[in-house]
Amino acid sequence: MEIPASRLGITLLSLLLLSCGDPQDSAVAAPVGVGRTEPAVVADLVFRNGRLYTLDPERSWAEAVAIGDGRILQVGSAADVDAFIGADTEVVDLEGRMMLPGLQDSHIHPISSGIDALVCDLSDLNGLADYRAAILAYATANPDVPWILGGGWAMSVFGPGAMPSRLILDELVPNRPVYLTSQDGHTGWANSLALQMAGITRDTPDPVDGRIDRDPATGEAIGSLQEGAMRLVRAQIPPTTPEQTLAGLQYSQTMLNGYGITALQDASVDDESLQAYTTLQERQQLRLHVVGAIWWERDQGLEQIAAIEALRARYTAGLIDAGTVKIMQDGVMENYTAAMLQPYLIPGGASGIPMIEPRRLAQIVSQLDQHGFQVHFHAIGDAAIRQSLDAIEQARNDNGALGHRHHISHLQIIDPADIPRFAALDVIANFQPLWAYADEYVTELTLPFIREETARWMYPMKSVLDSGAMLAFGSDWSVSSANPYAQIETAILRKNSNKDDDTPFIPQERIDLATAIAAFTINAAFVNRLEQDTGSIEVGKLADLVVLDQNLFEIAPERISETRAVLTLFAGQPVHGRIADL
Repeated sequence: MEIPASRLGITLLSLLLLSCGDPQDSAVAAPVGVGRTEPAVVADLVFRNGRLYTLDPERSWAEAVAIGDGRILQVGSAADVDAFIGADTEVVDLEGRMMLPGLQDSHIHPISSGIDALVCDLSDLNGLADYRAAILAYATANPDVPWILGGGWAMSVFGPGAMPSRLILDELVPNRPVYLTSQDGHTGWANSLALQMAGITRDTPDPVDGRIDRDPATGEAIGSLQEGAMRLVRAQIPPTTPEQTLAGLQYSQTMLNGYGITALQDASVDDESLQAYTTLQERQQLRLHVVGAIWWERDQGLEQIAAIEALRARYTAGLIDAGTVKIMQDGVMENYTAAMLQPYLIPGGASGIPMIEPRRLAQIVSQLDQHGFQVHFHAIGDAAIRQSLDAIEQARNDNGALGHRHHISHLQIIDPADIPRFAALDVIANFQPLWAYADEYVTELTLPFIREETARWMYPMKSVLDSGAMLAFGSDWSVSSANPYAQIETAILRKNSNKDDDTPFIPQERIDLATAIAAFTINAAFVNRLEQDTGSIEVGKLADLVVLDQNLFEIAPERISETRAVLTLFAGQPVHGRIADL
């Protein structure tokens, strides 16, 4: 189900247009010159001769758009927008290029991922030899850094359970603590010194929400820490400075604008990260609409709602909306911490870790809903998804349907009995589409450890769509690439966008291109409470727009991932590319 953009908000612009009557009645369509009066409403910028996929309720196409004061004055034919051309209007020929509304990422980690990209970055490397080389090179180039920090390593490099050894790090960096997080952020890799500083010994108990991986013969920690056990080392790491936080955010903002992304939901924020966004906004350097999902501390209770409300009140202003709370309900499949209805096919038959006891979860969600918060869930296993849906259902029973747009992200395994509940409870299905193909995480770390009938329901986008629910997309960068075009390709092909001969993974769950684009535009805008101002190319909305180098509807699906954004506008101003270069 796709929720169309609302047309209820009356802006100053719309009032001006109403006072002028029909814009085309108050201006002449001929070029400004001798004998012509200036239009009553003059555009700053006009794009003509394009292929504009508007994402309006009719999913209509247009060829031109007029922009004034950061908003869309008119969209339609060249004749429609010519009425807004004045003596100072900049008129741009798109030469047939495709234009979309600015894209939106519904689940991403811009600050932490940006910080990691600026330290010991292991993402996009191929195997242990590359990791060794990168870690040694970073440590050598930064002799005064007290901790070697970073991450991005693939769990598949270390086999089932994803348990890298501290001895590898000890060999490379023996005299400084090292701590590197996995690509998905659910496992930490520490050297012996970092474990020692954290006080981790063979006698240290596992936390209730995590696991210290141990040598089966000696009981000693081997160096990998799963889920909540990561906190033991993190507590020893010096806090990130405001300057490092800002640098990470600025890195990410530049990258995201470069993809045509103009809005996002940061899937885990706190006081420090919200302050970073605010600092950029105060400097007039923030070029994204930001929804911050405030992290729910699962070792605390309902008393933290007051502090969360204070963060919402302090930071919600301008481009920043701090009205969402993030709840992580389970882990991931690859380390057997995703909460499952059926046990994993491993010795002991573990069923994962529900991070919050389900009855307590329902109480928490009901209270957050009552206090006006959207809840953004992390739920990967079918048990965690059911627990999240049950909690939302309890909130509706307690409070009525308040329309807070709760959404569940990841959704790796959904029990088919729960699929209709998304539409019934008005829950948005927030998929990360780049995961929906058979990579090593799936073939080596997941499928061997779950039942075949369970595996059929991995990332069931089409089934959820057909049930009447809304799909929204997010990248979860840096877990996977923030490139939305690679994600769109994977969603419609269920194949690796880097391999032309890849076999589709559960092909019956493929979706069409129009649905995938909507999931990154108007539907994501709905999730982010931005659909009145963004998400489609319609009169009165902000001119958050992206021009692409190819028309997604006119190329082979296998080429979608090659798409490049050549120009990104944020409120009518270029934030990536140059108008003069079109």
